[in-house]
Amino acid sequence: MVHLNPPHSEGPRLYVVDDALFEQHRARGAHPERPERLDAARRAVERCAASGVSVERIASRDATQEEMARAHAPRYLEALDRISGHHAALDPDTYVVPRSVDAAKRGAGSAVALVEAVLAGPGRLGVALLRPPGHHATRETGMGFCLLNNAAVAVHAALSSGLSRVAVIDFDVHHGNGTQDIFWDDPRVLFCSLHQWPFYPGTGSAEEIGGGEGKGYTVNVPLSDGATDVVYEAAFDEIVLPILDEYAPELIVVSAGFDAHERDPLAGMKLSRAAYAAMGRRLAAMAAAKSGGRLAMFMEGGYELSALEASLAAALLGAAGRELPDEPAGTAGAAGPPVQHAPLSARHRADLDRARGVALRRWTTL
Repeated sequence: MVHLNPPHSEGPRLYVVDDALFEQHRARGAHPERPERLDAARRAVERCAASGVSVERIASRDATQEEMARAHAPRYLEALDRISGHHAALDPDTYVVPRSVDAAKRGAGSAVALVEAVLAGPGRLGVALLRPPGHHATRETGMGFCLLNNAAVAVHAALSSGLSRVAVIDFDVHHGNGTQDIFWDDPRVLFCSLHQWPFYPGTGSAEEIGGGEGKGYTVNVPLSDGATDVVYEAAFDEIVLPILDEYAPELIVVSAGFDAHERDPLAGMKLSRAAYAAMGRRLAAMAAAKSGGRLAMFMEGGYELSALEASLAAALLGAAGRELPDEPAGTAGAAGPPVQHAPLSARHRADLDRARGVALRRWTTL
């Protein structure tokens, strides 16, 4: 295991992009993807600052037509423009209100701005607090709460700037079908997703490995429900990290969803905030070893507000090389002993062995 050292002697620095426009994406009725999620994410950044992480704000901006068109089909972008300013729905889960398309364009552009900031120097850690989320948006359409694929737009911008190897690690509990679709045949992008399976959106089997020149550069690690911290840490140590080490990305992008937390109402996984701290530490260590310390996280899912706040803070603090502080008094999970999880079950052991066996066809260091 590579050990992470803080890149700057004055302590870790966190680059953050955010925008008040994201709050204007609000359903007319109750919906799990709500503006209060952004408030929770902002509190997570405040926790990082309170732990000694220096926070630097990045100016948000809209994505250009060219930036969006690298990831999305022109006819889909035209469809979004037609519904901009109106109430609509892309599917039963994905609402559009008058400012939703504006917020999505601001989010995609802000994702690009964050990547530009992270690439501007070595050892840079960044996070984009974005709404709506993006990883379900395919080349042709939005779905699953997502309108534009923020991570894909940002990765394409990085490739256009001269990079030739970018890794996207997606640990949202739902499979990042949109990102997989957009980079399916592109060997310049390694896409690796850990997700509950079978589950929404129905994609993400281990046998989905990409096509054409991109065959083998899509790595899916589908996991049965009930997966704990131990399962995710084993998935990283046995599959994700060895592949990253072999691929040697110039930039690591994270689709950071926190809905695999044990308190999240939309899924059936059992992660604690410690798992997100462990994933953050491991990804930052790999970034330090392979990509000049450049690591950018993009907010995806996570629908229990206290879990989202604690988990995002844990992931960022782990990536910044900081110890995970105790939960504040009065928050869920603050009292009592540390979370204890059983060893790997036979079911989850079989999940990991199956995914590793498929990945071995391309990644020989496994």
